[in-house]
Amino acid sequence: MSNGFGATLPVPMVCEADMNETRLPERINVNPNIFGGKPIVIVLVMLFLRPLGAAPISVRYVEGTIHGFLALRAPNGSVIASGDLLQVKKGGEMQSRMLFRFKDGSIYDETVTYTQERVFTMQNYRLVQHGPAFADDTEISMERSGRYRVKTKAHKDGKEKALDGRLDLPSDVYNGMVITVVKNLPKGRGETVHLVVFEPTPRLIQLQMIPANEEKVKIGEGTKNTTHYLFKPQLGIWLKILAKLLGKLPPDSHAWITNDQVPAFLRADEPLSISGPICRIELTAPRW
Repeated sequence: MSNGFGATLPVPMVCEADMNETRLPERINVNPNIFGGKPIVIVLVMLFLRPLGAAPISVRYVEGTIHGFLALRAPNGSVIASGDLLQVKKGGEMQSRMLFRFKDGSIYDETVTYTQERVFTMQNYRLVQHGPAFADDTEISMERSGRYRVKTKAHKDGKEKALDGRLDLPSDVYNGMVITVVKNLPKGRGETVHLVVFEPTPRLIQLQMIPANEEKVKIGEGTKNTTHYLFKPQLGIWLKILAKLLGKLPPDSHAWITNDQVPAFLRADEPLSISGPICRIELTAPRW
């Protein structure tokens, strides 16, 4: 999701044949503005700089090489960007890249490198947002060590900002990997992990992943069972009040995962920026 669910979401995916025939419940009913908010990594917002107790997600399904074709839809259902999900193994690490090219020339480019030896561990993260779809042009990078760099350039006045520093990261930080780790949860089980969001100052937050309900979807001429996951940012009461006052209270996001034999991503509904609309990331298929 912005991969990810960032991202958000990220978002490693398994492609199914004839995916244009997939039918999922409609959930987008937000004012169709484009991404006018401050740049944000994957889905969410705000605060906490010290990590809480955390445990990484165990590997149940090893990720491999993927080339998935994506579409990004605005709240009114129109396609506003086409994309690719590219995942390859490099040495002992997996590199997953989600790239969207907007019709107005904007670019959303999110790359995460991670290991999957018994548990999933993020190693490096990079996000580039460029063009009129976003309030600022932004480049963000973060390493497993906690070292980060942020560069922004405002479209309104051309003002540039640069930040760099280091965060104390817990072992379950999953920028750009939310869909990957949720696919590896046992059926019916939820979990809480961490994300770093940039506004542009980095903040460490918790993200609760909740299996909301089971739903059936149509794929081709058949149906498959899916789990509808709800992603909720966990803010303390004072942070929640502050976020609401600032107009930065993050919305819940959603993802649908098939769970027949091998889990596969179908769709995510999430914003790409802190005050942007809930948009839909979904698989698409070639047409002749």
